[in-house]
Amino acid sequence: MLPPELPPLPALTGAECQMIDAYLEVVDVLGRINPARGEHTYSGLRAAQALVGKAAALRDALTLMHERGESELHSATLATALRVLDGERRSSLVGLPPARPRAGGGPG
Repeated sequence: MLPPELPPLPALTGAECQMIDAYLEVVDVLGRINPARGEHTYSGLRAAQALVGKAAALRDALTLMHERGESELHSATLATALRVLDGERRSSLVGLPPARPRAGGGPG
């Protein structure tokens, strides 16, 4: 059985596509750095090193948009694109995971 078909991406400018891609790459790296979800310092270190380049790509995409006169973000359209690209799941990795019950069931 095939997974359900995703809705199509909304029409975006090339710069908006670059910005969305770069934003999600930053989110992915931040999710890998998240100390509440990580297991090893080395993987967090590698992700933190990668963050610099990903953030620069996001800055460059936003700079390009600004230079082209794209002065406004169309948040509803961009939110649709983020949802189609699994942005909700990817960004959830940046936050804290649900609390686990403690052994014994009592408060901390």
